[in-house]
Amino acid sequence: MKLDKIDLKILETLQRHGRITNQELAQHISLSPSACMERHKKLEKEGIIRSYGAEVALEKIAPYSAVLVEVTLKNHLSVDFQRFENAMIRLPEVVDCYAVGGGIDYIVKFIARNIEHYQEMMDRILDDDIGIDRYFTYFITRQIKKTAYPVSRFTQDNISGTAE
Repeated sequence: MKLDKIDLKILETLQRHGRITNQELAQHISLSPSACMERHKKLEKEGIIRSYGAEVALEKIAPYSAVLVEVTLKNHLSVDFQRFENAMIRLPEVVDCYAVGGGIDYIVKFIARNIEHYQEMMDRILDDDIGIDRYFTYFITRQIKKTAYPVSRFTQDNISGTAE
């Protein structure tokens, strides 16, 4: 799907204001409500908009520790990667898991109640023998930046010059 500047404005606005009404969105991007709704639905249908959700302020609910973990596996057969990935998918405290290239195999983000809870999880994971050779733990002390995807910076080849 070719995107134009209006589509990008819709995407950037919805990332920041997911509960915006169609009327407000249309005003924000200078488009009629019906044309805005048509474009919005097309972006959903094409799978460009995956879902809608709320960003929860977990710190207002309970104390927690966010932990990044670098993981290297013992073996590198597809069955080894699949076993590890399935274990991460099943663990609710794993909120992000990325397969990466370079000197390590994965970067995993855990959310734990505290350091002890994290260590209990890691002990269980290691006891389950899912193929971990080494892991390095980094406790997140504060978040410096979290933002929406800058879609207009990465789509130049997919942008049509005029609104469709």
